[in-house]
Formats: sequence, C-alpha cells, structure tokens
Amino acid sequence: NIILSGSEDKSIRLWDMRTGQQIKKFKGHTFAVWAVEYSPFIIKNNNDIIGSNVICSGSGDNTIRFWDSRSNKNQLYMIRGDDKQHDNAITCIRFVSSKKKK
Repeated sequence: NIILSGSEDKSIRLWDMRTGQQIKKFKGHTFAVWAVEYSPFIIKNNNDIIGSNVICSGSGDNTIRFWDSRSNKNQLYMIRGDDKQHDNAITCIRFVSSKKKK
C-alpha cells in the first residue's frame, strides 16, 4: 500500500506504508505543498491518455500540478490560480464528477 505526502520542502512524496520507505519524490512547486490527491479520472495531455496513476498537488505557489506516479519526470500539467482574484494558495484538492446521475 502507498500513501502520499506534501511537504514544507516543496516536494510530493510516495511512501510504502509497509516499510515506511520513500518510493518517489516529485519536485516543481516553489512554495510548500499543502494538498495532495490521487486523480480518479483519465487525463489527456498532448493527446496522450494518462490513467489513474496521476497525482495532483496544491501549493502555496498558487498552482495545482499533475504528476505521473510511475515516473520521476517533470509535471504533466499545471493550473495556476487567478492572480487578479487575489488567490494566494491552493490548500485543498477534491475531485468531483460532473456526470449527472440517472
């Protein structure tokens, strides 16, 4: 089993819950990471379909970043908060399905 963490050192980490060992570390935020979540949805990036191996992180740098949990590469995608609206930080992430129930 795996657990995610966000850190003051601006990183996102994957941990093995059984051993307590760090599996992977993702870097890219410029402020502390305050929110992490697995994406339950399929994400398209440059016409590539990325499945449920996607991690999302929110930070004091006012961005939400998407990462492929299978690699240590740079982020897949980034959303930046609206500076005109005086957004300061992303402190929570939650995925919500927009499909209507029948």
